[in-house]
Amino acid sequence: MYSYTDFDAQFVADRNRQFRAQVERRISGSLTEDEFKPLRLMNGLYLQLHAYMLRVAVPYGTLSSAQMDQLALLAEKWDKGYGHFTTRQNIQYNWPELRDVPDMLDALAEVGMHAIQTSGNTIRNVTADHFAGAAADEVADPRPVAELLRQWSTDHPEFQFLPRKFKIAVTGSENDRAVIKAHDIGIQVVEKNGRTGYRVLVGGGLGRTPMIGKELAPFVPQEDLLPYVEAVVSVWNLLGRRDNKYKSRIKITVHEHGIDEIRSLVADRFLETKQAFNGADLALFDEIKAQFAPPAFRNAPEDAFDAAYEADPNFRAWADTNLTAHRAPGYAIAQISLKAHGETPGDATADQMRVMADIARRFGHDELRISHEQNVVLPHVHKSDLPEIHAILKANGLATANIGLISDIIACPGMDYCALATARSIPIAQEIATRFEELKTENEIGELKIKISGCINACGHHHVGHIGILGLDRAGVENYQITLGGDGSEDAAIGTRTGPGFPAEEVVPAIERIVEAYMTNREGPDETFLQTYKRLGMAPFKTALYGEQAEGKRARAA
Repeated sequence: MYSYTDFDAQFVADRNRQFRAQVERRISGSLTEDEFKPLRLMNGLYLQLHAYMLRVAVPYGTLSSAQMDQLALLAEKWDKGYGHFTTRQNIQYNWPELRDVPDMLDALAEVGMHAIQTSGNTIRNVTADHFAGAAADEVADPRPVAELLRQWSTDHPEFQFLPRKFKIAVTGSENDRAVIKAHDIGIQVVEKNGRTGYRVLVGGGLGRTPMIGKELAPFVPQEDLLPYVEAVVSVWNLLGRRDNKYKSRIKITVHEHGIDEIRSLVADRFLETKQAFNGADLALFDEIKAQFAPPAFRNAPEDAFDAAYEADPNFRAWADTNLTAHRAPGYAIAQISLKAHGETPGDATADQMRVMADIARRFGHDELRISHEQNVVLPHVHKSDLPEIHAILKANGLATANIGLISDIIACPGMDYCALATARSIPIAQEIATRFEELKTENEIGELKIKISGCINACGHHHVGHIGILGLDRAGVENYQITLGGDGSEDAAIGTRTGPGFPAEEVVPAIERIVEAYMTNREGPDETFLQTYKRLGMAPFKTALYGEQAEGKRARAA
């Protein structure tokens, strides 16, 4: 994994010194909150409902054990003992005191971390497939590309005041685990005629106007990627609307101008940007790639795994849901669920962070990943170690066997924390997870991704949930719209609204009726919810939600 160079360390140290002085001026009153706002946003500091919130970058979701230990220290020393992992593979601290933030940033710098560009109208934390470097279906590890993009975009002089925030995701597989079609730029590593290159998508995004990204280029050679991406952002920086923030994202620019015009403008701009790089980016890329060499995998028998799988039903259930095939023989990718039934999705205590760090150090080649689904991944674990790993996780409340199931819910912080939210997300997620744990039907239901947002900004990615839930304010009352059929994979799709929304107390019964309709109509236990929805469409689910007569009445009332 990438380690800071002397330049990186000096850059972050200088930036932290600048921000410390800015914080001192804010506390003394020589800066007003309005004057301080753009300065704090450049350093990942938000002002939420109850306190400041610090968002720490976890570039492409990769952490070492030392970095996870340091995140635990921040939670324990300067927050309330926990952190919240987000859908951009970052971690947020919801309760820091302003005076402590510079010390938090210095502590992060000690382990090669920062909060730069986790907010503001700039290029945000670059995300990637959380199985990068480990997945059996991978063309190439996408993290070197993500790191190259991170270095290029950090404090880029042209892109610090973009029309709006800008998000990039990279995957190295045809099976998209990075949701690249819902990003401003999505990049897929591909091979063509023996050459490695990149398929580039543009104009994806969720929020109040959800759109699926369009293919801008089917193959960009490796040596052209950085100038090509620079050309894309440059074109949008000039065309993007600054008169209306709701129409400022690149997805709107692509929609208004059309993909063909954008492609032509990018091609023209690329002829200029290409001249500016002169191969320096390729030399840097080679240096970066060397730091992402795979670990020294060991060859060992798998007898301990087989014995535990046969003898321990709890271990077997966990292995069936939380393990994924690895590219190396004898290894597995293990996902640690941060979705224990009834708990806040994505939260981990300082003690739990230290446990995960210790497991990575002892068993996982010192690597952890944060997934956009708000879970933690051990990308490289030998199967013989998994029974012991599971026992440690179980002793620390981290062995929930629900990855990909109905309780593995993505949820934004909602109105419990966020100043923009119009409804709660966390309690709804907790109630759904608790209810289906009571019913003991999760495994029978199978793969079903629920995503919940507390406002139209869609930080919970509800648009691409198999079942999406959007909380809104209706005359001072929380009301929840439900969408069906969303998909965040390579077959990305925006969910369709079922009809009128539901008050908070009716959401769980509504989800139960949707699931019952699926179980009744599916063609055997192997047909997933999404497959059933695609085969039958909305009709049976709408009837289950509203009833044939009630549906008409509610539609007229709406």
